[in-house]
Amino acid sequence: MTHASHHLTLADVARHLGVAFKGNAEQPIRGLATLKEAQPDQVAFLANRAYLKDLATTQAAAVLLHPEHGKDCPVPRLEIDNPYLGYAKLSQLFDPLPPRDVIGIHPTAVVADDVQLGADVSVQAHAVVEAGVVLGNRVVIGAGSMVGADSQLGEGTRLHANVTVCHGVIVGKNVILQSGCVIGGDGFGFAHDGAGWHKIVQLGGVVLGDDVEVGSCSSIDRGALGDTVIGNDVKIDSQVQIAHNVIIGDHSALAGCVGIAGSTKVGKHCMLGGGVGLSGHLTICDGVQVTGMSLVTNSIHEPGVYSSGTGAMANNQWRKNAVRFKQLDDIARRLARLEKKQ
Repeated sequence: MTHASHHLTLADVARHLGVAFKGNAEQPIRGLATLKEAQPDQVAFLANRAYLKDLATTQAAAVLLHPEHGKDCPVPRLEIDNPYLGYAKLSQLFDPLPPRDVIGIHPTAVVADDVQLGADVSVQAHAVVEAGVVLGNRVVIGAGSMVGADSQLGEGTRLHANVTVCHGVIVGKNVILQSGCVIGGDGFGFAHDGAGWHKIVQLGGVVLGDDVEVGSCSSIDRGALGDTVIGNDVKIDSQVQIAHNVIIGDHSALAGCVGIAGSTKVGKHCMLGGGVGLSGHLTICDGVQVTGMSLVTNSIHEPGVYSSGTGAMANNQWRKNAVRFKQLDDIARRLARLEKKQ
């Protein structure tokens, strides 16, 4: 449950969304909640048909929903073609911890003499900003974060606490880097001489576009020679690994625990579900969706939804199927021989 930091009315909420409503314009709205849990001073939303059963009994002050469900709503309704998008916009009104950034450099921060600071920059406690860095207007460097030499951060970009941006990284405007993520660590590059490994120095960098968000404890490695490139409006969840020289197109989204091996190119408007693995040196075209826990070992050239693996089942059933899977090649050969005889 969330609470607004200031008093809002139903009319304010409708105005923020740009929708009409019928009901008490002065009804106080103090938060958002699910259809099932909403109190009479909260707004709920219906974005998934699975929750239609909760609509008839909701106690919400109003419900955000698609016009097709309007007639089933027992309380004031806010009709919108994309209720989930409406919920996203409203959530920003009810953030319980809006940023309270203190402009300037905290006394415990260490900032090199030649750093270029834009207007209204905030460098918080124990942060380190190395030589040659350029910080745009309204950049926030969270407590304990580090920005490596010669990196550039575009205006409005925010590093939460304990973010590491390594040397020579270019970050666009209005980027959000969540705590613990590492941008520009070394790519996994080693050459084997038959007895042991020799490190390949990673000479490239990382370029993040505008409006990118990177979740906590995710890693985006610097390139071996050229740069690793993340396009505009790419959303990356927590615990994601992006290897050296990967390219991700604009507006793509990667859920938790995705792993992408080196030099793979992902197109625009792609969605990779949780735990997806992409092998290296592949090309994934625009508009591809890969469902959770899938392993992609070949390039994908046609838009659409792709899956691999099997869903969980009872262990005794899985054991039988695993045996049959080993027999598939033999079964296929026997079937081919039978078909030839007919």
